[in-house]
Amino acid sequence: MVREEFVRLALADGANFSELCRRFDIGRRTGYRWVRRYRAEGTAGLADRSRRPHTSPTRTTPELEACIIALRTEHPSWGGRKLARRLRDLGQADAPVASTVTAILRRRGLLDGPRSGQPRAYVRFEHDRPNALWQMDFKGHVPCGAARCHPLTVLDDHSRYNVVLGACPNERTSTVRAQLVAAFREQGLPERIAVDNGSPWGDRADSPYTPLGVWLLRLGVAVSHSRPYHPQTLGKDERFHRTLKAEVLCSPLASFEDAQLRFDQWRRVYNCERPHEALADAVPASRYVPSVRRYPELLPALEYEPSDLVRKVQDHGLTHLHGRVLRLPKAFRGYRVAFRPTEHDGCYAVYFATIQIAAVDLTAVPRGVSHVPEHMAPISPV
Repeated sequence: MVREEFVRLALADGANFSELCRRFDIGRRTGYRWVRRYRAEGTAGLADRSRRPHTSPTRTTPELEACIIALRTEHPSWGGRKLARRLRDLGQADAPVASTVTAILRRRGLLDGPRSGQPRAYVRFEHDRPNALWQMDFKGHVPCGAARCHPLTVLDDHSRYNVVLGACPNERTSTVRAQLVAAFREQGLPERIAVDNGSPWGDRADSPYTPLGVWLLRLGVAVSHSRPYHPQTLGKDERFHRTLKAEVLCSPLASFEDAQLRFDQWRRVYNCERPHEALADAVPASRYVPSVRRYPELLPALEYEPSDLVRKVQDHGLTHLHGRVLRLPKAFRGYRVAFRPTEHDGCYAVYFATIQIAAVDLTAVPRGVSHVPEHMAPISPV
């Protein structure tokens, strides 16, 4: 053992301590330490020792660490940032910073994967006020007893507030409409709802308006559709689905009653307790306020400007204007629409209720011929 050899030579009569330290390539301070330990403990004192300090005044207390672990156990998908913020919200004045919480989780083996806790690059867009846009979609379907549950989710784009989380038995128009009516009565009407192109809010054969979309337009709620095969358009709701799957759908649903009860309980946690990193660790409820637009129990009548050219949509979505046969989505069959002149001769904006649904250039449509030019396709409001 090199250290023992050094000590024996250093303790010999007439030893040159400085020269020995030079030959063994150590400092005089280290040499004196080895000699001191050898005299006190013998050969055992020359073994490597931990460099951990004898005291750690700033170390997280066992009680606080146990509190962190308990909170993580209650919310197993929450990371260091959310747990640290939640501890402060619960009045834990000495709550450690997020990086310390992450280190505790990592030391306890409670982080998933090698990248857990590492920052990730992102680009985010959000509307500047609540209820400017809601995102709506189904989270597929999951087993629910002997049936299948179709979770319907609606998220406010600005605040990430979960407006609707319904345990639905199907994805029919009547089911979605009932869920939305309950939400409208409680939260008011949004300005616009974004959906994908699937049933019941989209139909590629009659895209993009369906009876559900027409009902929303009559309420003054615009409808926009994501680009086909581009789920990023509804990215916030898709990310919400990931959280829902991790925190709720990770265990079986016994029945629709059980599913809705669990959805309601977790929705309160998500909106009012769970810190959201996109909101600087605030909770969604802190940024959301109900809409001032009240839900009308009776649908308002269709009223248009005196200068509008009002036409009724016939079977197959056909209507007539200045000798041209035009086609709108069949969902507008039986309703009156308005052709509003624009600053360009022969060009009209097509309105249903208060919302523009299409644009048409009559100079591109032959007289007496049913035609659907590309620019006649219904457009989404901006």
